[in-house]
Amino acid sequence: MIPLALSMGDPCGIGPEITLKACADPRRTVPVVVIGDPGVLTRADRFAGTGLAVRPVASVARAEYAPGTVDVLAGSDLPDDLPWGALDARAGVASFQYVRRGARLAMDGDVRALVTAPINKEALRLGGVPHPGHTEILADLSGTTDYAMMMANQELRVVLVTVHEPLRTAIDALDTERELAVIRLTHRALERSGAAAPRIAVAGLNPHAGENGLFGREDTDIIAPAVRAARGEGIRASGPWPADTVFMRARAGEFDAVVAQYHDQGLIPVKYLGLEHGVNITLGLPFVRTSVDHGTAFDIAGRGLADHTSLLTALDHADRLSAH
Repeated sequence: MIPLALSMGDPCGIGPEITLKACADPRRTVPVVVIGDPGVLTRADRFAGTGLAVRPVASVARAEYAPGTVDVLAGSDLPDDLPWGALDARAGVASFQYVRRGARLAMDGDVRALVTAPINKEALRLGGVPHPGHTEILADLSGTTDYAMMMANQELRVVLVTVHEPLRTAIDALDTERELAVIRLTHRALERSGAAAPRIAVAGLNPHAGENGLFGREDTDIIAPAVRAARGEGIRASGPWPADTVFMRARAGEFDAVVAQYHDQGLIPVKYLGLEHGVNITLGLPFVRTSVDHGTAFDIAGRGLADHTSLLTALDHADRLSAH
């Protein structure tokens, strides 16, 4: 029995709570090994209320998946007084350690996929971690150069050309080679998910997709050549389409996915449709990785209010994707 690995996220956020709730949920059918801190998880269950017994294990091979228990690979040794809902360098370092161990397990074939609870970018920085988020961490750990972030829910799938960088530099980072690489990654991911001849829409950068150069040259000089090159490879790509309507068209079924140019352009329409069923999928890695599409929610951490539906969805996606 090869399980999924689930990293519990920032120990000060809602990650421990939703990890326990997802593991206790009867809708979860796949075996899971948690990477995290047994003490933090035990504390979290006081308000999560799952009644799960936290069982530390030394390796995946020693996991038993017994009813009423959660098998935990200890990835840190945090103090009992670590505060809920606060930025803490120790939490940032620990969350990085969980992800690093999960990536190694996935690359070694000890787990079928890695599912990640939310980490905090400021906590990572306080802990000296030189990466802004999961996507960049996993790409670096696996030596992956061509990768992209897909955000998906029941109605919409969006892949980002640029991810965690300021808008000013994100625009400067656009080039035809990167654009084409993301279209290819999207095409392969959709095929692996079972879509035959997937239809990929590419969103424009400027208003009206540049209006033939009147509102900027990026759409004409950078994005359009990538779309033409993709079509020359047999990929059903089209665009650049005006970003103010392309997501609506995809939601209506005209396209299987949209390639967006920068973080908020792509994530606002996905998250507007609801965080609870959204999932983050990293494309291009040598293993399957999915995650929630929300953050650490420090404002409600430690209060038992966190909804674990997105994490449950991420587990389901990881199970189905790794089955292929």
